[in-house]
Amino acid sequence: MFGRGMRLRTQIVLLQVVLVALTLGIAFGVFAYVGQQRLSDEYGQRALAVARTVAIDPEVRAETSRYSSATSADARTLREEVAVGPLARIAEEIRRRTGALYVVITDDAGIRLAHPDPARLGEMVSTDPSAALAGREVVIQERGTLGESVRAKVPVLRPDGEGVVGEVSVGISTTAVREQLWVDLGRAGLLAAAALVAGVIGSILLARRWHGLTLGLEPPELAELVREQAAVLHGIGEGVVAVDTNWRVTVVNDEARRLLGIDGASGRAVDDIGLSPRVLWVFRAADGRPVPAAVGDRLVVVTARAVSRDGRELGAVLSVRDRTDVESLTRQLDAVRAMSTVLRAQRHEFANRLHLLSGLLHGGRPEEAAQYLDELLGSGPLGAALPGMDAVHDHYLRAFLAAKAAHARESGVDLRLGPNTWVGTDLVVPVDVTTVLGNLLDNAIEAARTGGPAPEGGSDTGSADGGPVRQVEVELVQEAATLHITVTDSGTGVAPGLAESVFAEGVSTRPDNGAPGGRGMGLALSRQVARALGGDVVLSSPGGPGTPLGGAEFIARLPGVLVEGETAWAQPI
Repeated sequence: MFGRGMRLRTQIVLLQVVLVALTLGIAFGVFAYVGQQRLSDEYGQRALAVARTVAIDPEVRAETSRYSSATSADARTLREEVAVGPLARIAEEIRRRTGALYVVITDDAGIRLAHPDPARLGEMVSTDPSAALAGREVVIQERGTLGESVRAKVPVLRPDGEGVVGEVSVGISTTAVREQLWVDLGRAGLLAAAALVAGVIGSILLARRWHGLTLGLEPPELAELVREQAAVLHGIGEGVVAVDTNWRVTVVNDEARRLLGIDGASGRAVDDIGLSPRVLWVFRAADGRPVPAAVGDRLVVVTARAVSRDGRELGAVLSVRDRTDVESLTRQLDAVRAMSTVLRAQRHEFANRLHLLSGLLHGGRPEEAAQYLDELLGSGPLGAALPGMDAVHDHYLRAFLAAKAAHARESGVDLRLGPNTWVGTDLVVPVDVTTVLGNLLDNAIEAARTGGPAPEGGSDTGSADGGPVRQVEVELVQEAATLHITVTDSGTGVAPGLAESVFAEGVSTRPDNGAPGGRGMGLALSRQVARALGGDVVLSSPGGPGTPLGGAEFIARLPGVLVEGETAWAQPI
């Protein structure tokens, strides 16, 4: 019935019109059948009432009793006698008054004593009178000499009420029934037509509404869209979360559930599916800018965009990309870069020292050259770069600290090791350790650089212009396989309002220059890595007179990051 090329709106309108027309046709047929039955019963009861009225008339009963079969003459004599008698007059008068087709009165043998056609008087009735003559009232539709009619037959009793002396038969033509039925059907047809018009209008409105809800897509396009959505959403390596304009979840793929740790049942409010505060903030902002976020033990990049079609807002979509592995590689690359920086510095340092030795030897000063060699054997370049480095055995950690010391000097900050520093074994997970240590040192160096000079007496060293040097102190202490890190700076400390939330994602003591997610990740990432190892990172002091350098003090505890066993003191290299 509906071709493939037919548009969905047209199919909906035609289908609705067919359904409405079919429903109205069935209803009209039922109404016609019930109406005919009702009218037949109604006209039958009317005929019965007229017949009863005639049958109980005293004069009719008396006259009929007089013409009973026991006293009746031959048909011709009877016809002539009753034609001018009271029964014919009464029957004709009632027929004209009620509009009946006929009013017939018979004796107890079924011989007509009154009939609209005088020629039929004295003859036997054309339909069976036995039921009425047996004393029962009958309502039936039959065809007689005057045509088909709905007729009622009522017995006529003697004047004393004993015995049946005849019957009264009153018929109403079925033509009258049909005429009344057509009148009723005409009215019903007008109502049905009005209902059909209303149905067509409703179908058109429904089709327009459906067209708007489906964004003008046809059924094949919708089916293909669903298939493509299922294939794409569950096949890509990114997490996707979609919401409608009321911020209720409509789509969540498996990757989003894995990366964000949510259940994401459709229909739930986005605030109730378990998103972290930072991810939820990015989602509601929906400005299209990628923002890093830490979720559980993973680092992800989330991007949210508002979705619209033809100027109509449809909701928002959050995409989630896993950057954990990339971040791990980045940290390893940073460590390698730091090592290369230190090695390059060592190369230049050794080249300078070799040039000096060569000059002393060629200048005939072997004593000064020997003395210089003795000094070199007493302290290596790493030890010279950061005093106290001999207390650190792990070469990876020594190189990293030397690189950070060089970075601190470039920023005008003096990085030094605390007096209790001691790490006697090698690192098991150097990348995780340098991630935590590097973020803490970077924050401390930045705080010392921007927070003003250290308090008086904080250092016995001076800057190039004679003023006090900005300082950062890091202390590394080994306890079995656990590494304790303490980092203190000479900055202004952490504001009281940020002391409780400084580890939250996006919270920073420095301006972000208008870039969401540009700050506030270092401490959150450090705590995330530490807790993944079973430890933690805490703010032990927000700064003030209670800290050695006057700035903030952070403490990290990293269990299981060192090799357990016999320790070995670091040797200069």
